[in-house]
Amino acid sequence: MNKKHGRKCFNPSSSAGHMRFHPAWAEFIGTAVMVGVGCGSVALGASHPVVSLSFGAAVTLVILVVGGWSGAHINPAVSIAFWRDGKLEGDILYTYIVAQASGATLAAWLLNGAAPTVPAPQVHMVSLMAIEVAITFALMLSILVVVDRTERRSVVAVAVGAAVALLALVAGPSTGASMNPARTIGPNLVAGHADLIPVYVLSTVIGAWIAVAVNQRWLRPKMLQD
Repeated sequence: MNKKHGRKCFNPSSSAGHMRFHPAWAEFIGTAVMVGVGCGSVALGASHPVVSLSFGAAVTLVILVVGGWSGAHINPAVSIAFWRDGKLEGDILYTYIVAQASGATLAAWLLNGAAPTVPAPQVHMVSLMAIEVAITFALMLSILVVVDRTERRSVVAVAVGAAVALLALVAGPSTGASMNPARTIGPNLVAGHADLIPVYVLSTVIGAWIAVAVNQRWLRPKMLQD
């Protein structure tokens, strides 16, 4: 999600020849690590605050390690948002989404479907969608605000990881705090909760899409505006 690779159009045709590690593999591995660490903490019986911190720490780690290859989106909603913002090419978007979903599914399979994204019994579908739209909006907006103002990957990594941890802490008990279609697709497919996938995917993509519009209209520094 750094400015160099997450904000600017990443052109694999110009870079893949110079490195044998395709950026989609970075997305695959990064998403697998994020789901493995986060959902793995649930499988180990960690408390909700620890689980939230685990997801946030995993996101920070992945951005630091693979951000230089792919931008470390590790989230289809984030990739779609960058495409919507004109910072990611369409053909790269498709490979990123496939890689992210595949990495999440592999991690979920290794964890035997631990921690699928499911709402609390008292949370109705409308509330579920509203909460997921809101927290994904907040996450994506925080990403855009940070990467528009700094190229330092360490700053982006800590800021985004902290946002993930905080939002997961707040919304986790009600909706599971997906904020990420891949985080839901993998565990839910393996655990047998595929019926909820469309709701989470739609909600998170809408939230990220709105964040791009808000940032473009009101928050983006003038020197970065097209």
